[in-house]
Amino acid sequence: MTPQLALDLPAREDFSAQSLILGPSNAEALAALGRWPDWPRHVMALIGPEGAGKSHLAAIWAGNCQARTVAARDLHAVLPEIPAGQYLVVEDVDQGVDDDALFHTLNRAAEGDIPALLLTARKPPVLWTAQLPDLVSRLRALPHTDLHEADDELLTRLIEKQLADRGVAINPGVIDYLLPRMERSVAAVRRLVERMDKLALAKKSPINRTVAREVLETWQDSGEPE
Repeated sequence: MTPQLALDLPAREDFSAQSLILGPSNAEALAALGRWPDWPRHVMALIGPEGAGKSHLAAIWAGNCQARTVAARDLHAVLPEIPAGQYLVVEDVDQGVDDDALFHTLNRAAEGDIPALLLTARKPPVLWTAQLPDLVSRLRALPHTDLHEADDELLTRLIEKQLADRGVAINPGVIDYLLPRMERSVAAVRRLVERMDKLALAKKSPINRTVAREVLETWQDSGEPE
């Protein structure tokens, strides 16, 4: 009988402080977010590649400050509803945002009407698209902190934690096999462990190198990053 894979349900995102694994790639950014009372003009940009953990750090900061989180594309519609004294996270600013809305948001932060404003993006502020000359000038001077690509130590700890959360064992050497072949992001680790777990269950085997290789090959064939 052909083994049946479990339903491919999406993994639940865990953005709690308890689930954060600290490493060289995110330590600097985490420290910078903790210094929010000292941010120049009450604003900071959190920069990092897709899957580096920007949303996780932003969620932790938002929880600590009771901040509201909005997508950049919705800022124009939401801004009039933001009351004075509300901390604010605006995500994916470099993926499209209304110039006027962003400019007014920065002004409200500078005036203290928004006590602290965290912006997330993949590219540094100087590379964000803007047409308003005053906004361009603001973006050039905007302070930012960077998330870096996860190193092998952090990826190993992430994989081990995901496996432990699922109560799943992995054969020796499999993580070393995965590291040079996988996408190096937090999001990829979550998807990779989930797929290896499902395939191992279907095969009634431990997570071994054969399972890992099959998942990576299937991932590549589906058009997703390795």
